[in-house]
Amino acid sequence: MFVHFLRENKGAAGILFLIRLYLGYEWLTAGLSKITNGFDANGFLQGAVASASGEHPAVQGWWASFLESFAIPNVDFFNVLIPWGEFLVGLGLMLGTFTTLAAFMGIVMNFAFLFSGTTSTNPVMVILGMLLLIAGYNATKVGLDRWVIPFIKKSFHMRQVKQVLHH
Repeated sequence: MFVHFLRENKGAAGILFLIRLYLGYEWLTAGLSKITNGFDANGFLQGAVASASGEHPAVQGWWASFLESFAIPNVDFFNVLIPWGEFLVGLGLMLGTFTTLAAFMGIVMNFAFLFSGTTSTNPVMVILGMLLLIAGYNATKVGLDRWVIPFIKKSFHMRQVKQVLHH
């Protein structure tokens, strides 16, 4: 019943629009701040690894191993990926363009931050992002996806038709 409300109700579309704007603003400003002021994830990653010890570690050992073996050696990649990922997720959510992809990628980043021992606003953002995912197309009724998604579907369909005709 709740899922049907999120996916079909016009009033829910308005609420989802507000959720999109809130999440989009949070992501966009976080990313923009990192892009303009510089960002180095090394200290954060090192701190997360250090939080994996003790009787009740904030970071699980398997995640700390991932951070040590992959994230820290590739910190330059993450120094670009995180700010631009945050910015693009925010832009997508605010404009309502590729909304479900933006919401999903935001949730992935929120979980990465949570796994790294940072709570902050991440749990709330995960819940709100999940509402956008569950709502699907209704979350994009007020946004550019209303035109972008049909255009992409039509273009993809036309390309398939042309491929069939040429073979």
